[in-house]
Amino acid sequence: MVTFLSVLLVVTSIGLIVLVLLHRGKGGGLSNLFGGGVSSSLGGSAVVEKNLDRLTIVCGLVWAVCIVALGLLLKETPVA
Repeated sequence: MVTFLSVLLVVTSIGLIVLVLLHRGKGGGLSNLFGGGVSSSLGGSAVVEKNLDRLTIVCGLVWAVCIVALGLLLKETPVA
């Protein structure tokens, strides 16, 4: 269980880094490098941003649950 949560923590950490970098900042951010500039000129950019926000929130919640679960599991596990 600890191994699964550790792997999930690493995956969600990398995912959070990527998702945060994809968000549009004041200067456009890295989202322009991956086609964000093209989708912003179309009409559906608000939908893309909402979905990106939702995905970032879900990934952040999974990350937080992994941190708490690993903390509780490792606290109860005796170190031998």
